[in-house]
Amino acid sequence: MTSPHTTAASEGRWTPRLWGTLLVLCAAMFLDALDVSMVGVALPSIGSDLGLSTSTLQWIVSGYILGYGGLLLLGGRTADLLGRRQVFLVALGVFALASLLGGLVDSGPLLIASRFIKGLSAAFTAPAGLSIITTTFPQGTLRNRALSIYTTCAATGFSMGLVLSGLLTEASWRLTMLLPAPIALIALVAGLKLLPRSTREKDHNGYDVPGAVLGTASMLLLVFTVVQAPEVGWASARTLLSFLAVAVLLTAFVAVERRSPGPLIRLGVLRSGNQIRAQLGAMAFFGSYVGFQFLVTLYMQSLLGWSALHTALAFLPAGVLVALSATKMGAIVDRFGTPRLLTVGFALMVVGYALFLGVDLDPVYAVAILPSMLLIGAACALVFPSLNIQATNGVDDHEQGMVSGLLNTSVQVGGAIFLAVVTAVVTANAPENATPQGVLDSYRPGLVVITGIAVAGLLITATGLRTRRTRPSVVVAKSTAPQAEAAAHSERVPVRD
Repeated sequence: MTSPHTTAASEGRWTPRLWGTLLVLCAAMFLDALDVSMVGVALPSIGSDLGLSTSTLQWIVSGYILGYGGLLLLGGRTADLLGRRQVFLVALGVFALASLLGGLVDSGPLLIASRFIKGLSAAFTAPAGLSIITTTFPQGTLRNRALSIYTTCAATGFSMGLVLSGLLTEASWRLTMLLPAPIALIALVAGLKLLPRSTREKDHNGYDVPGAVLGTASMLLLVFTVVQAPEVGWASARTLLSFLAVAVLLTAFVAVERRSPGPLIRLGVLRSGNQIRAQLGAMAFFGSYVGFQFLVTLYMQSLLGWSALHTALAFLPAGVLVALSATKMGAIVDRFGTPRLLTVGFALMVVGYALFLGVDLDPVYAVAILPSMLLIGAACALVFPSLNIQATNGVDDHEQGMVSGLLNTSVQVGGAIFLAVVTAVVTANAPENATPQGVLDSYRPGLVVITGIAVAGLLITATGLRTRRTRPSVVVAKSTAPQAEAAAHSERVPVRD
């Protein structure tokens, strides 16, 4: 049954309630990004207050990544099967409670547990929220506009989190943990009123319990292994055995999915070249950026002696550029298509990273740092919404949650893997006598790796620029204006690989 939301969207009308729905979903995405960026600056204060070691502090970050990256596949398919609205609202409520718990606890293990629960809940809100958008707004101009606004909220949340964390930590690190709770509760109350009713998938072939167990176990073990590898050693027996176990679990998962009547992931969706490019592009995009932010934060605070707030403001131009482009990206995607925008975006990202290789210990911000931030901000504005649009276009409504979960898994796993690789490269080149220049020199190989990851993303996405077959012209008799617009759009959209 078609909801009023879907009817309004299909007719090209953005009603106040439709705007409200999008704002609720944007609030959840904003919170996810805000929470990730805020905790990093607060870690030294947390460690001092609770008496935590460096290895324990790492798990305040890693615990969130473990819950988020490990359960995204399950979260996406659960939204398809149990109802996107229901899954989104329950998970958002859990996120609010976990935020409250994280700000009140007085022990490291409880804080880590609260972070894991928050990551787990985000693993359900992220794919559910994205699939609500893609099933409410029809493919084409309207969906592109909605997704550009949605993904911009993620970048805005990340940038604001950096600034807010610098301000709030000055008062108390607990405020950085508590801040998401009231925002999540407001979004939850609004969501109960505004989000469209969704039904469970009625014709599914049962629940893929073996696939859910194997998929979740393999993702959890993969993220855990990658996060721990820099500490225990990439060539250690523990790391190698863990990777072997991941390979066995993934092999068993694929075998189960190929035979399951209702798979957690329908493997046929990965036969699309556009889908493969979106997933690999997401890994390269987020993996390179997380590694860049990690090294640049160390450079600014440890070597230049900048404060947390000063560092956050240095990153701010990139976030501002993304936010200002929000209302324009939908029209830009309509005009140029995702393959071109992804290629241009990754090219800007490569240049931005490469320019940063020349920094020294006495940089002039406007000359040495700002150009990279602006180029990377422009790249994020082009790449992030284009990845979401390309991954979800041409996918049936009943599989939108699955594809959304797969895309978010690529983002998180890419971030975890490439950050661990960059950390390992920097550690391997660390000087015995830690002079400032020596430390900076040890960062450069890491920046080279980051640039290389972006180059790989550029090469992957550029393959989508080859001559593409287009659909033949369609004559629509007695069509309404919205239908004619949809038909015209379908003529411009290339046939999926």
